[in-house]
Amino acid sequence: MAASATPASTAAPAAGATAAAASSNGGLTHPIFVLNSLDATISVIDPQTWTETKRIPTGKEPHHLYLTPDEKSLIVANALGDSLTFLDPRTAEVQRTVRGIVDPYQLRFSPDMKWMVTAGNRLNHVDIYRWDGKDVTLSKRISTGKTPSHLWIDSTSSIVYSTMQDSDELVAIDLNTQTLKWRVKTGSLPADVYGSPDDKTLFIGLTGGEGVEVYDVSGGKEARLVKTIPTGKGAHAFRGAGDRRHIYVSNRVANTLSKIDMQTQTVVAQLPGPTGPDCMDVSADGRLILLSSRWGRKMTVIDTETRKVVRQISVGKSPHGVWTLDHAPR
Repeated sequence: MAASATPASTAAPAAGATAAAASSNGGLTHPIFVLNSLDATISVIDPQTWTETKRIPTGKEPHHLYLTPDEKSLIVANALGDSLTFLDPRTAEVQRTVRGIVDPYQLRFSPDMKWMVTAGNRLNHVDIYRWDGKDVTLSKRISTGKTPSHLWIDSTSSIVYSTMQDSDELVAIDLNTQTLKWRVKTGSLPADVYGSPDDKTLFIGLTGGEGVEVYDVSGGKEARLVKTIPTGKGAHAFRGAGDRRHIYVSNRVANTLSKIDMQTQTVVAQLPGPTGPDCMDVSADGRLILLSSRWGRKMTVIDTETRKVVRQISVGKSPHGVWTLDHAPR
């Protein structure tokens, strides 16, 4: 599958941005990848010039990206294409396409690097694949609730958590026995899920609500709702700030981002998130947020210190996932 070059897009700094903020690239040196779900392409952004250098064809409806444990490949999950596209995260070249992966909407590797787990969003299942460092082999397909959306795996590679977007549930899967452990009800349209470093707490964005639900899952027990943190309408996707204490959540309807302190379980900062903010990445120095502005066909760059938009780069239709090797710790 060859990459097709497109004219570079203009990336003018946003109005009102300071020259220093606009010229900063957050220490980024490797390509930035933006996944365009409705175009079935990947936009490749040069962080030195802040221009799109090419677009890479993928399978139908790619939605999320994930780096292999050895960091040699960036995997694009093509949900309607029933395939995975492997890219070189350093050169932006296509390495290979793996077919026969049924409905991979979202994916995640276990910390012990033995398993790759996918959420079958339209077919209501979670698939567990064995990973040998190069290839994946289906181990178990688990029927879940309606529309599994996002995944989280605890630090011991013991439990997979998955939100159920259309049945308003959170389910837990025992990764050792590959069976369902429990399911609990959540608020409206649960989307992304993020676990605290000590595995005691889960945060769930409610796309159908106005905040983030906090669940106690300490000791591997069934999740218990302890708090809802008001963030903004359409709370959706998380990204760690890199300090193991704070996370960002995109509020898709409110067009904002909220920075949450996981210890105090409070919002400590609000940032702009133009035109349907979705997935994001954070530069290695924590200074820049690279955000997919889904309804605006843009990748938006936000300065976390000034809390201002400093750039927007035109990409394809319905930009979703964003990824770069030069990222803050996850």
